[in-house]
Amino acid sequence: MIDLQFPDGNVRSFAPGVTGRQVAASIAPSLEKRSVLVKLDGALLDLERPLEHGGKFELLTLQSPEALDVLRHDVSHIMAQAVQELFPGTQVTIGPSIEDGFYYDFARAEPFSLDDLAKIEERMRAIVDRDEPIRREVWPRDEAIAHFKSIGEAYKAEIIEDLPEDAPISIYWQGPWKDLCLGPHLPSTRYVGKAFKLTKLAGAYWRGDSRNAQLQRIYGTAWASEADLQGYLKRIEEAEARDHRKIGKAMDLFHMQEEGRGMVFWHEKGWILWRVVEAYMRRRLDDAGYIEVKTPQVLDRSFWEASGHWDKYRPNMFVCETEEGEVLSLKPMNCPGHVQVFKFGQRSYRELPIRMAEFGACHRYEPSGSLHGLMRVRAFTQDDAHIFCREDQIVEETERFVRLTRSVHEDLGMHTDHVALATRPDVRAGSDAFWDKAEGMLGEAARLAGVEPVIAEGDGAFYAPKLDFIVKDAIGRTWTCGTLQLDYVLPERLDAEYVAEDGSKQRPVMLHRAILGSFERFIGIMIENFAGKFPLWLAPVQVVVATITSDADGYAEEVAAALRKAGLRVDTDLRNEKINYKVREHSVGKTPVIAVVGRKEAESGQVALRRLGSDGQRILSLADAAEQLAYEALPPDLKRLAGEPD
Repeated sequence: MIDLQFPDGNVRSFAPGVTGRQVAASIAPSLEKRSVLVKLDGALLDLERPLEHGGKFELLTLQSPEALDVLRHDVSHIMAQAVQELFPGTQVTIGPSIEDGFYYDFARAEPFSLDDLAKIEERMRAIVDRDEPIRREVWPRDEAIAHFKSIGEAYKAEIIEDLPEDAPISIYWQGPWKDLCLGPHLPSTRYVGKAFKLTKLAGAYWRGDSRNAQLQRIYGTAWASEADLQGYLKRIEEAEARDHRKIGKAMDLFHMQEEGRGMVFWHEKGWILWRVVEAYMRRRLDDAGYIEVKTPQVLDRSFWEASGHWDKYRPNMFVCETEEGEVLSLKPMNCPGHVQVFKFGQRSYRELPIRMAEFGACHRYEPSGSLHGLMRVRAFTQDDAHIFCREDQIVEETERFVRLTRSVHEDLGMHTDHVALATRPDVRAGSDAFWDKAEGMLGEAARLAGVEPVIAEGDGAFYAPKLDFIVKDAIGRTWTCGTLQLDYVLPERLDAEYVAEDGSKQRPVMLHRAILGSFERFIGIMIENFAGKFPLWLAPVQVVVATITSDADGYAEEVAAALRKAGLRVDTDLRNEKINYKVREHSVGKTPVIAVVGRKEAESGQVALRRLGSDGQRILSLADAAEQLAYEALPPDLKRLAGEPD
């Protein structure tokens, strides 16, 4: 007999080989009808899978959070079946579930069209209506290879050939259609419902290698209910409207081009935005007791070998050779260089902690297919810093960092959703006692800062745990922005040490930390968060002075000069166009304030202020407008210092 422990703690015994469906039926017929999956000791299994051993047991329904990922994988299979029914001769390769949906890669000589997606969706609904039973079989390895080769599925045969010799070859039947798959799956196609939609076509290389054949990828999304699907599609529509690449072009912030893949060409307005963010970050770091350094961008191969990065990151490093035989690399990260600054001269325990910051320009090779606007680039600048400290200072320094990071994110318009404590991975360095202590210190520090960390099991670096800061934007999307990692390894590898109070030489602990992550990515996130409608302090152009008639041109220049003197970033629009046209154009350009002036304003020394998104206007004297806008345009940290205006 095998013993199954249910979520309420009760234990029941069953004969070996009992299925989840049989267990559900023994409890209640209604539970059997609602159950779709089994969870045994944390592993998901098919409802009809014979149970070979006991353990912690749970029956899952379609409403269970774990079921959604399985449902999406089921829909990818249904899509593959529909494609092969509609387009005979198409080979299937791999089709996993992903965040919010799924995809499947197909090998087909003729390209799919967007019109084909509608046909495929229609056939998918028919397969759902057919209520095709889904069942699992395990085949002998050689038989499976021979079978898939015989039906022209060369990719499936190759996958099986590359599996370990002792790996079970599980085949899932879906009515008359079958696929190689680990599973699990729902009992039949009807369980997935019809809350799915195919979203886009893309190219993909077999196994992600550009040297291999190019395949056609079809993406889709699937949800447990139609309401969830519609809500997702609405979010996607909103996200597309906020796409930082579109807004960046409309606002003339930046562009990217083929000759510099993954490299950003910042335009004047975009660079103004960058400099405002950089100046803000520099003030916050200065106030927090950081020193700023600058380290070389190109260093010898031997340096990266000593740090350990050559072995681990070499495929992502840009390497060059000189005529003198030197092998050099553009730096992919700043940390080894900071260790060199720390090592220059003798360090005392009295100097610790040393908080060393750098807005360091880094380069990493990313495959061209993974590049995405500002979000995934090859050249980037990190708001990087490393805290060299004693072990007894870790908790205090981490607490300080948590408070600083949350404050910065709030100032930049991003709400901290939660802080994740990434714990020990399966493959790791160090003893369990070390990991217990390190995880405990980070958790304690987060709580001292007023944050209860959310455990991210197994997501730590191989050498130590870390804290990740998850922020939520205006439309509810979450982004990982900011991290802190403990590191005992790099100071050891690069021989960093300080003189302890007793005169002995000791290794510092190194806290790798970033708040924005990279300027490029964070600015991309900000563009989408604000939809380009930046608060006044961040806006590249804060005010446009626009004339109603040409006889106000002189006064417009006077207004612009006064506003610039007050510290504002100002443009003028003296074109011979109607004022409504000018207002519409600058609204599209996301200018926060338009100061409208005509003959009447010139005679009275006033301005009419129009705010982005508002149809009304406010009449103020030029002096009052300059004073009020100047205060409003103060960055949050300077506004806190200035206090409330008189």
